[in-house]
Amino acid sequence: MKPGSARRGRRRPLRFTKMHGLGNDFVVIDLVSQHFHLDSRMIRRLADRRFGIGCDQVLLVEPPRDPDVDFRYRIFNGDGQEVEQCGNGARCFARFVRHKRLTDKDLIRVETRAGHIELAMQGRNLVRVDMGAPVLDPELIPFASNEQRAVYTLEVDGRQLEFGALSMGNPHAVILVDDVEQADVETLGPALQGHPSFPRQVNVGFMQLIDRQHVRLRVYERGVGETLACGSGACAAIVSGILRGLLEQRVEVSVRGGKLQIEWAGGDAHVLMTGPATIVFEGQIRL
Repeated sequence: MKPGSARRGRRRPLRFTKMHGLGNDFVVIDLVSQHFHLDSRMIRRLADRRFGIGCDQVLLVEPPRDPDVDFRYRIFNGDGQEVEQCGNGARCFARFVRHKRLTDKDLIRVETRAGHIELAMQGRNLVRVDMGAPVLDPELIPFASNEQRAVYTLEVDGRQLEFGALSMGNPHAVILVDDVEQADVETLGPALQGHPSFPRQVNVGFMQLIDRQHVRLRVYERGVGETLACGSGACAAIVSGILRGLLEQRVEVSVRGGKLQIEWAGGDAHVLMTGPATIVFEGQIRL
C-alpha cells in the first residue's frame, strides 16, 4: 500500500447535487448540514468534465454570517476562482435549499460576494431573482473611463469596438450584433475580457435585437468561456439596451439553453430576472 493511501481511503465522501439553469450547469454543495473544506484544486476537479463531475460553476450553500439573511451563497468558476455573482446559479440555489429542506420560505435572502439578493420561488421550478440595481459608475464596475456613458469605444483585436459596460455584481460588457449565430464570440470574447481597461476582467455579451421586447444573447464568461446561459449577463444586456433607448422595461431573452424574463424600470430600480432551475442528479464523490 502506498504511503497515505489508507488516509485517503478514510476520507469521507462529499454529497453534491448537479443542477442547471437553461443549460448553465452547476455542482451545488450543502455546507450547512455537512462540513467540508474545499480548496481551489478540489473546485477544479469537481468542475472537470473528464475527471470530475463537470460544470460551469461550483455553488456553495453556507450558513449566513449576517443575521438579516438566510444563507451565504458562494460561486466558483471552473478554474477555481471565486466570483461575485451568478444569476442562473442563484435560481438553482433557491430551488436547492427548498429541495433539501434547509428552508421552507418562498422568499429567501442570501449574502453574496457582491451584496445581498432576494430569491422568490414561483411554483416548483420557476424562481424570480432580485439582482439589485445595476452599477453604472465606471470606477465601480471596474472599467477605466473618465466618464459614464451608455456606449464606450475601445480598440480590441485591431478594431474599434462599441459596447455598453456595467456591473450586476460582476462586470459585463455588451456588444450589439446583427446575428448572434455569426458573432465572433470565440475571438472577441477573450480579447475584450482580458483588455487592460477591465482590471478584474469582464463577461462579454453579444446581443441581437429582435424587437423592443425580445433579444437573443450569447455570453463569454470569465474563467469559463461561452455558456448556454448567463443570468447576470442577460440582466446586463437588457440594462444596456434600455440605456441606449432600444428596449422596453420588460424583455424576453433567448439564450442557447432557453428563455429568461428580465425587468428593469430604470434609474435605481432593481433588475428582476425570472427563469427555471432544474435538478439533474445527486451523488457523492471522494476528493
